[in-house]
Amino acid sequence: MSGLAQYFLAQGHAVAGYDRTLTPLTEKLVTLGATVTDSEDVTAIPPLFRDAAQTKVIYTPAIPAHSPLLDFFRTGEFVLQKRAEIIGEISATMPCLAVAGTHGKTTTTSLLTHLLRASGKKITAFLGGIAENIGSNFLHEGQDVMVVEADEFDRSFMHLSPTTIALTSMDADHLDIYGSSDELAKTFSAFAAKVSSEKRFIRHGLAVDGNTFGLDVGTHRVVNLRTQEGCYIFDFQTPETTITNLKLPYPGHHNLMNASAALALALEANCNPESLREALATFMGVDRRFSVRMTSPKVLIDDYAHHPTEINAVVDAIETFYPNKIKLGVFQPHLFSRTRDFEKGFKKALARFDEVILLDIYPARELPIVGITSHILIEKLHPNTALISKEELYQKVANSTAEVVAIMGAGDIAFEVSAIMQTLKNQAHE
Repeated sequence: MSGLAQYFLAQGHAVAGYDRTLTPLTEKLVTLGATVTDSEDVTAIPPLFRDAAQTKVIYTPAIPAHSPLLDFFRTGEFVLQKRAEIIGEISATMPCLAVAGTHGKTTTTSLLTHLLRASGKKITAFLGGIAENIGSNFLHEGQDVMVVEADEFDRSFMHLSPTTIALTSMDADHLDIYGSSDELAKTFSAFAAKVSSEKRFIRHGLAVDGNTFGLDVGTHRVVNLRTQEGCYIFDFQTPETTITNLKLPYPGHHNLMNASAALALALEANCNPESLREALATFMGVDRRFSVRMTSPKVLIDDYAHHPTEINAVVDAIETFYPNKIKLGVFQPHLFSRTRDFEKGFKKALARFDEVILLDIYPARELPIVGITSHILIEKLHPNTALISKEELYQKVANSTAEVVAIMGAGDIAFEVSAIMQTLKNQAHE
């Protein structure tokens, strides 16, 4: 949503909006000229935006269905459109590279944006996180090509008009929307069918036709992989070319898969292989995607992981880059329905940590579900597990014997990281 706000500000429109929590990102929007409130009271709507004839109302399905602000606009003569519809309209105005998948979208689109820019392309990009190389989740430098994170939630990506597609994964998620993993897979297939098979780049092993990417497999593949000074070094083979001695300074085999997808799309967009080599080596990652916030007295990693597959990816990366270290996982579950649907998967993933700290479920748009709390993830886990309040969190992490701490979740746990860091620093100086 903040990317769209920036887009319309860049077009010269007056922009106002609501967010549940004011953050550095909403502060940035204010500095750019937007009016932002965290109040759901309709009196917070500025007078300028009460004129239905002059106002376009854009909303995200992530907002509660009966938000007082949304209800106000619905009862008037305002035109309301979902975020996905607007992104879809913009995608029809220029060549569009769309990255879909239950995991990997944000890193892949951020890396793709970086690769295209380094190759001289003038881009419009809508990303799902803050790409460190541009310090934003939005870029508007031209219309050579659009890069967009194709969101499967609420079938949003079906509004897009892509010219090329990458599909990174089809793990079950959002079952509150789809009902079953089969229905989710069918929808991904329908999205992929928006382009011809030659314009699809599919992770090897997924049941969708097209070019494939992977590690040592696929039409577009990572080969000759090795690690050197904390980085991956590899070659990238396609049916037409091989780019040698690529360097990815970003941990985790899942990020090699993301790099494969981004490189495949960049080559499809006619980027120069030499520029891709230089750009990949300078990729700085995405905020809250295995972001190492500190390395002493403990390694502190901040990650958006909110699905068992993503937690497993965090553990894999820790075990690769911090082998044989005692590791603590701090997790705030996101959504009651996701906690219920993937209880076993969460337990199995969290059990890979030596110690586990859980916070209460972050509800986001949902109302509570009877019997579904964070406590169900503790049952039959190992003894070094605790369910605590945020107030207890800082000292609990500081007192842990763990050498590596991963803070994980898609809710407001991100706002606790600074306080955890400060507690660790204070303790180290005592």
